[in-house]
Amino acid sequence: MSLYKSAHLVLSRSLRNQRIRPSFLAQKIHTQSPSSTIMPALKEESGQLQHSVKPVDPLHSAYYNNGTALPAHMRQKLHIRGQIPATIDSFENQATRALKIVRSRQTQLEKYTFMAQLRNNNTRLFYKLINDHIEEFAPIIYTPTVGEACQRYSDIYPFLTPPGTPDGLYLTLKDLPHLDEIIADYKQRSGETPDITVMTDGSRILGLGDLGLNGMPISMGKLQLYVAGAGVDPRKTLPIVLDFGTNNEKNLTDEHYLGVREKRPNDKVFYDAVNQVLKSLIRAFPDLLVQFEDFSSEHAFGLLKEYQDKMLCFNDDIQGTGAVILSGLINAFRKVETESNIPLSDHRIVFYGAGSAAIGVARQIQEYLELEHGLTEEQAKKVFYICDSKGLVTADRGDRLAEHKVYYARHDNQGTQYQSLDDIINYVKPTTLIGLSSSTGAFSKSVLERMSQINDQPIVFPLSNPSTKAECTFEDAMKATNNKVVFASGTAFPAYIVPETKEVRMPGQGNNMYMFPGLGLGSIIAKPESITNRIILRAAMALADSLTEQERANGWLYPELSRIRDVSATVAAAVVDQAVRDKISTVEELKSVKPNEYQNYVKERMWTSNYE
Repeated sequence: MSLYKSAHLVLSRSLRNQRIRPSFLAQKIHTQSPSSTIMPALKEESGQLQHSVKPVDPLHSAYYNNGTALPAHMRQKLHIRGQIPATIDSFENQATRALKIVRSRQTQLEKYTFMAQLRNNNTRLFYKLINDHIEEFAPIIYTPTVGEACQRYSDIYPFLTPPGTPDGLYLTLKDLPHLDEIIADYKQRSGETPDITVMTDGSRILGLGDLGLNGMPISMGKLQLYVAGAGVDPRKTLPIVLDFGTNNEKNLTDEHYLGVREKRPNDKVFYDAVNQVLKSLIRAFPDLLVQFEDFSSEHAFGLLKEYQDKMLCFNDDIQGTGAVILSGLINAFRKVETESNIPLSDHRIVFYGAGSAAIGVARQIQEYLELEHGLTEEQAKKVFYICDSKGLVTADRGDRLAEHKVYYARHDNQGTQYQSLDDIINYVKPTTLIGLSSSTGAFSKSVLERMSQINDQPIVFPLSNPSTKAECTFEDAMKATNNKVVFASGTAFPAYIVPETKEVRMPGQGNNMYMFPGLGLGSIIAKPESITNRIILRAAMALADSLTEQERANGWLYPELSRIRDVSATVAAAVVDQAVRDKISTVEELKSVKPNEYQNYVKERMWTSNYE
């Protein structure tokens, strides 16, 4: 609803001779109907924490602000005639002007800053620009630019948000006794009940390490992609950073760092604090979907293990990355089987990097091999060779392995240890090489050349973000493999022109943006008791099958980014279908919807940025 309509609604209900001031303008508040299956004790408590929510003031709301597009008669009724330029803009003209300005900015960070300011002044104009130019703006609002924005966040934060604009929660350990009050205050100020939160503690931001509070743009950026990519209502998103301290010495000594300048707490304090935060959130917002983002590997696995079956949540670094890479690999496996006669059973996959993302990807691929292709657990597990900073992860290496590495530790190395990636490649002779190490250039020319000697079509996925941390570039891979590589990266790389033929080859990008928006939207719509492994697998397969005939003919592994909303609708519909099939959806209405209607059902519930 536009500012015009929202204001007119209130004014039309008032007495003709009553002088209405903008502070009395109201909007209907979005609410949730709590289900009875997820964390029931907390949901019962939620009834004790109901607070009246003040009406939204559309005149001072970034969401309802029409800016220079506000009609003249409404300016008069709102008593702002003469306080803004007289010209009445169209939405399209506003977008053209904003696009001209952002393109005039010299650096990506300047563009990011302008877009952040636009979002906090005219939310729907912000999303119109992104949706109309998604391929141009996705790298600005998220990777790779968000990495620099995180590093500079304490410097730029004071200049991004107008005073009094709620833009997320910054929670410290000292806030724990006051969480219910803090959340109630946020709800009062925002006037909304969120459907989804992205929560980070900033301990492992992209490939940049522990950034503490400066990791907040990750939560914000992810939620912006939920809105742009899947039509989640921006009013119902909640970014959260758990500012529990930082072990980054630079931040601890930086006078401009805005976070808590203390070392991070021990595990007991950490897990207890997160538990208190989650309980308070569920009491206030019973149907809230929680996405855990960029926690340290140990904490990422620990939180997922603790809460996956207890509440509506998932970890994008583990499950989202796993699903989107599985989707690309499904199409890569199909491609090499069709063109090079390599059956699925012959694949050997080397992971360079052994953090939460790598293990999450391996788990997703393994589950796919077991459920869809009938491999036993042991057969599927033997496909994977995990490498960390010390080399190939083996059971007899002599060091104490982190818990999440133990499962994939090799027992068939016959006492020999392999340290360098070149030696590991020669030993394993893999068909597929996946990088999640944040080690720039780790896939050297010799490594890529050896992959090309072993395979007619080597599958190479350097997935580390941002681009400065990628294991190799698309150009590196094309040159070293004589243009034979089947490639996907975690960040965008430019197209490569084959010198001999002038053929333009496009790199695949295994961006989580293809997965988490649709997964989140489907979960919001179906409200399953939990996001199960079957739901994640179904979402990955839906993404793999979403390519058009032309995209497959082009040799692509992922769909064109400009189709992201259609792709997200496909993924969301698959999530809904799986939740209903498994009888874990808590939405009664879905029982009367036919499976072939899920896609339209989803699309009808996708938010759009129009003023009307």
